[in-house]
Amino acid sequence: LREALMTGPRADYGWLSEESQDDLARLQKPRTLVVDPIDGTRAFLRGDDQFTVCLAVVEAGEAVASVIYAPARDELYAAAKDLGTTLNGPNVQSSDQSTLEGANMIGADRMFSHPGWPQPWPSMNVAYKNSTSYRMALVASGAFDATIALAAKADWDAAPGTLIAQEAGAVVSDHLQRGFEFGKANPRQAGLVCTAAQLYPEVVNRLSHLPSDLSSLRP
Repeated sequence: LREALMTGPRADYGWLSEESQDDLARLQKPRTLVVDPIDGTRAFLRGDDQFTVCLAVVEAGEAVASVIYAPARDELYAAAKDLGTTLNGPNVQSSDQSTLEGANMIGADRMFSHPGWPQPWPSMNVAYKNSTSYRMALVASGAFDATIALAAKADWDAAPGTLIAQEAGAVVSDHLQRGFEFGKANPRQAGLVCTAAQLYPEVVNRLSHLPSDLSSLRP
């Protein structure tokens, strides 16, 4: 992928990938390619078709172009800043779901059923997908209404899906409503919330009591 992408007008881009050593030379580049060659490795290994190949072009801290490809499903999601999101050509939009009751949620069922929540989560249709990028793409297309991950996410997990979701009308942030800044020396985001726009206030309200550093919640 690096040999194919870092050519021509992209030869001087920075490079950041889960499978490559990060030498921080990217910090001196105006644009960086952020690549995950297989997102959803566990799904790939067990023969599940919901793994993806993902990339984003990051400029001045934000993703300006993005692609998420699910090869086993022949689904190609693409977005460019201010130009919308497409799925295999036609444009897509996130859902208009406004309540958590009955919402289609992607996340770990044990997270929502944990007894530590101040207020129990309402009845939702909960499913789990290994690929973070695919979860965000499904929210972008309206197939699901939201996805939540209460763990740090690397830029290669978050950057491709962030632009694709936002250009489809969804809202993306961490659990404390902080927007993402990509391309930093430490390419990590504190957590992930990606929801239909009308659903976002209810979701983040339920997460507002959580600490800034979610690693403190883990044993």
